[in-house]
Amino acid sequence: MGNPAYSRSSIRNFSIIAHIDHGKTTLTDRFLRFTNTVDKLNFQDRMMDSNPIERERGITIKLAPVRIEYVSGNHEGKKYIFNLIDTPGHVDFGYEVSRSLAACEGVILVVDASQGIQAQTLSNFEQAIALGLVVIPVLNKVDLPSAEIERVALEVMELCNCSEDELIMVSAKTGENIQSVLEAVIDRIPAPGGDDKKDARSLLITSYFDPHRGAVALIRVIDGVVKKEKMGFTQSKSSFSPIELGVFVPGMQPKDELRAGEVGYVATGLKDIKSLKIGDTMTTFSKRDKVVPLPGYKEPMPMVYMEIYPTDSAEFTFLQDAMDKLSLRDAALRFSGTHSQALGSGLRVGFLGILHAEIVVERLTREFNLELIATVPSVTYQVTTSNGEELLVRTPADMPDPSLIREIREPITRTNILSPIHQMSEIINLVRDRRGSFVKSIHVGSRVNIECIVPLAEIITDFHDTLKSLTSGYASMEYKLIKFEPVDAVKISILLNGEEVEALSFMTVRETAPQQGKRVVKKLKEVLPRQMFELPIQAVIGGTVVARETVKAFRKDVTAKLYGGDVTRRKKLLSKQAKGKKRMKQFGKVELNQDTFMAVLKR
Repeated sequence: MGNPAYSRSSIRNFSIIAHIDHGKTTLTDRFLRFTNTVDKLNFQDRMMDSNPIERERGITIKLAPVRIEYVSGNHEGKKYIFNLIDTPGHVDFGYEVSRSLAACEGVILVVDASQGIQAQTLSNFEQAIALGLVVIPVLNKVDLPSAEIERVALEVMELCNCSEDELIMVSAKTGENIQSVLEAVIDRIPAPGGDDKKDARSLLITSYFDPHRGAVALIRVIDGVVKKEKMGFTQSKSSFSPIELGVFVPGMQPKDELRAGEVGYVATGLKDIKSLKIGDTMTTFSKRDKVVPLPGYKEPMPMVYMEIYPTDSAEFTFLQDAMDKLSLRDAALRFSGTHSQALGSGLRVGFLGILHAEIVVERLTREFNLELIATVPSVTYQVTTSNGEELLVRTPADMPDPSLIREIREPITRTNILSPIHQMSEIINLVRDRRGSFVKSIHVGSRVNIECIVPLAEIITDFHDTLKSLTSGYASMEYKLIKFEPVDAVKISILLNGEEVEALSFMTVRETAPQQGKRVVKKLKEVLPRQMFELPIQAVIGGTVVARETVKAFRKDVTAKLYGGDVTRRKKLLSKQAKGKKRMKQFGKVELNQDTFMAVLKR
């Protein structure tokens, strides 16, 4: 239980960074097998991805650390402790990547030998260099028939400014050259700094909820020693007495203490994960106001908002419970209650990005068996009213009356697109078509990195899908929010049968609003089921109808049971049907399904 083998000089803290699907998680698996950290009986592929959606999509959502003991063949059998922090690769989880990197002294940069450098390879590399970390370049998948080893090796050498000897060729799948990577970690990455005698300071890398241990903090100890005594956080000001502390091997292994340079966990026993903020500084409670907090703390900001409704309004309480459970594990989720005339009670949820939103909706439907309707995603606007009040508007429904608005500002991103050179002009046209502007381009081997400024509202719909189809899947993108800029935006309300369906309304720029209105009502006419009454669909901007379509009514043959006979009887039945339709038209409720909302989303 103690810490007999602790020697800071034998510790190496590192992370694996790469673009999605370049083999980070497979390489981690290979390390675990090669060092016998996990025995063959208990081993399974993608060991570090605990969530079934992570396994299916082949992406890492939550980072996970693991402690590996390795006996070096090059250093006379000396035992080393590797703390490997597996990071998420997707842009939506970029903040978690930055905190994991801050807990390391070096990184392994993995590049797929068949695909070469991608947008996120560049962004993760720049982040690592900015933090002053040692980078070990590794070329993975060299066993593939499609691997272009020479071309990609030159790209990587140019990016990392390294020689051919420093580049390690591996196959995480077959295990080729894995030992060279582990030895390079010992030789190139420095041992952690820190001082056991100073006041305890630890960086909170991430957190999750455990039903038996409460909120669990994953930490890197920077200074001092962490023991079972009352602890506190400098930013959130929450305090607790640890139930348990220890390391991941990759299961939880309790210990008496964690010392400077070590990576481990502290089970806080707290019932709410929201008091554990990523990037916060953990210290002993008595010294909380005296220690200098670690740099780099910032709140993760939800930028994409959606409304989620159960298809059966009676299931709203189940939806609320499910969301409560998910938010225990995901501190970046923000949600509040909302109500729509057409859809009943629902939740307004804030996400880090569109992939984050997709994953949460998928987990709600799969893990909690809920049938849901998710509305069109919208971004957060900053609005200044005519009396000088500053508002944050997260959904079109919250937008004030146009006569009360002085200025609307929208979020703007710096977007990097890495693409084959011959498709550069098409990509720049796509960017301009989405109200973006080209900044500069840098050649990376046989491809080009295009930097441009694009409004977030244009990215969260189908920008990524369009980019992929435009470049046959070869382009990759990465974006970062940089500022808010004034925009001439209007809210388009959709009326079904004269009744506004708030959940279908959306924001767009005034210039293209009439075309967007026409596009949406035309799409809705295709996807809305026909009713027993005529259904008008209207797009309205501030009281003016800019587009209209009508879904024709079914006509039931009410005279079918008449055989010949008096014509007045037939007329009577038909006029009675017409009156019934009029009444239905007044009270008629329209059934909305997920296709209806997708129609608004797709361009």
